[in-house]
Order: sequence, then structure tokens, then C-alpha cells
Amino acid sequence: MSPEIFFFLLIQVSLLNLNPCAGKDLPKFQTILIFGDSTVDTGNNNYIPTIISKGNHPPYGQDFPGREATGRFSNGKLVPDLVASMLGIKETVPPFLDPNLTNEDLITGVSFASAGSGYDEVTSLEDGSIPVSQQPGMFQNYVDRLKGIVGEEMATNITNGALVIINAGTNDFVFNFYDLATRTPYFTINGYQDFVLNKFQNFVKKLYGIGCRTMVVGGLPPIGCLPIQMTIKLGAIRLCLDYQNSDAQIYNQKLADLLPNLESSLPGSRIIYSDSYTPMTDMMNNPQKYGFTETQRGCCGTGLIEAGPFCSSFSTVCPSPSQFMFWDGIHPTESTYRYLTNYLAQAILGQI
Repeated sequence: MSPEIFFFLLIQVSLLNLNPCAGKDLPKFQTILIFGDSTVDTGNNNYIPTIISKGNHPPYGQDFPGREATGRFSNGKLVPDLVASMLGIKETVPPFLDPNLTNEDLITGVSFASAGSGYDEVTSLEDGSIPVSQQPGMFQNYVDRLKGIVGEEMATNITNGALVIINAGTNDFVFNFYDLATRTPYFTINGYQDFVLNKFQNFVKKLYGIGCRTMVVGGLPPIGCLPIQMTIKLGAIRLCLDYQNSDAQIYNQKLADLLPNLESSLPGSRIIYSDSYTPMTDMMNNPQKYGFTETQRGCCGTGLIEAGPFCSSFSTVCPSPSQFMFWDGIHPTESTYRYLTNYLAQAILGQI
């Protein structure tokens, strides 16, 4: 037995012994792979020349283990970290661009996501983030490195058996249609939704071609209720923008409707829609059920618009982030991500 194969088998045995979900009705995965935007970027943007889309400074990460600002756009962990922990794979998911990745990291999973990105390549032009369309190239590099560790056959088994989480699209609409409006001269909202969904389908087919089989795809949140969107359109008035929420719901329905056909065109695939719109809306409408006292502004600074470099060590921070639905003007707190992860486990993972 080669040292590489022995190393792989040792990791699998360790995972089985440490898996807190052992004996529970949860699917068994040993690898988790992540693609998308800032909601699932665990630090890739730390290693690329972008200024706006970086969260590797305080107060980001103040509730992360070691109080470390890792590049995650929250006060603590993100959904990929929490899902990986729930499934007994690992405690946190490292970014693929981290030069200190270990063989164990490569075998048990990484994130290829980039804050500020979207399915539409134009979305990334403003700040130099990695477009979703380029993330399969990173994934191919990952597979090549994996083959060097465990061999081609076992690398194929790992990628085929991985849980793949995809979450993107919000930046496409926020940047290109509502705020910067770079795409409005060329598309109606209906046409742009279809354009983005076509980009998404091409992206999934690329992942499938490289080896992904089980994919969970996130839809859009209630965009019109993001603190920054309310502020840009209404100033200090805290009212959700119904038209943006309606657009998000229509997009989500289109996404959910196309997935069965996409799945049937890719033999052996399982592609499942993940609804974040419903649980986040419930959090806003029934905050007391979740222990929230604030759902309309972020914990960092004024909570109206700060994010990235504008949520900094000079910003004031609310005393109890767990009582806030949003950490900054765009991104949820770890508490919100935990509720979304539980919702994902109950509504999605059981279908796999």
C-alpha cells in the first residue's frame, strides 16, 4: 500500500470515529466543495488583489475561533463551516488559495468562492473578484493536485462523492441591476434573470464535467431587505423594497423549475434547490422566535451601509451580535448562518 493511499484511508477512519452525526439520518460525505460569493468565501479574496471585497481585518471574525479575521464576511463561521461540522467532515472549510493547505484539507474539502463575484462576469469587474465562471478552473487545479496525493481513481471517487454547495447571484442583481445598473440598458429584469440562469447552467455543466455529482444550489435571499439596499433607496427609513424581493422570488422559482431538467441532462447527478428566502423572511417577520432584537441594520458601525473596508477596526460594534440578524450592511451574523444551516439540514440534506 502506498503512503498516499494509507494517508487517505487513515483520514477516512478518523472521520468516521469523530463524526458526531454517526448513527443519525444524515447523508455520509467525506468531502465538501464550495463555490460562489462572499456568503461562502472562507478567505480566497485574501490572496487576490481586491480592496473592496476583503474581510480579513477586525471586527470581522471577532467570534471566530481564536478571534481571527480570516476573510469570512461575518463575525464568525459561515454555512460551509457549519455544514462541514454538522456532517463530521471538518470544523472549518479553508480557502483553496491558501498556500498552507495540507493534504488533509485537499481530501476533506475547500472553498473556491470569491467575495464580490457572480455568475455574470461583469459583476467581478468592479473589484477584481474571481467570477463564478472561473471557479471551475480552480476546481480543475484542485483535482490535479488531489490526483498527485491519492491517485486518479481515488481522486475521482472523492470528487464524485463530495457534497457541493453553490451560492451566488445576489451580487449580479445588486450591482448590475439595482445599484450600479450596468446591465439595465441591455436587459429587462426578466431577461436578465434568464441571462444569469443561463450562466448558472453553463457553470454547473463545467463542474459536472470535472467530477461534481451532488450539488446543493442556493437561491436569492430577500434582497430588498438587505440593510444596504434599504439605505441606498430609502436612506434611514427601514422598509424592505418589495419590488426587489418580488424579483428575487421570481428568479428563485425559475431556478427551482430548471433544476430537474438540468439534473436529467447530467446522468448520475443530484441537484437540489436550497431556499434561503423563506427562512430569512421568517427571521425578519418573527425575530423573537430566533432571539433577534434587530433585523434591519447590521451590527458593525451604523449598520446601514458598512461592509468590507468600511466595517473596520475604527467601527463601533453592537454588544450582542447574536441578537442581530446582520453583521454588516450586507452579510448575516453567525447566528443567522446557524439557523440557515439547520434549515438546510432539515429541508435539503434529507433529500440526498
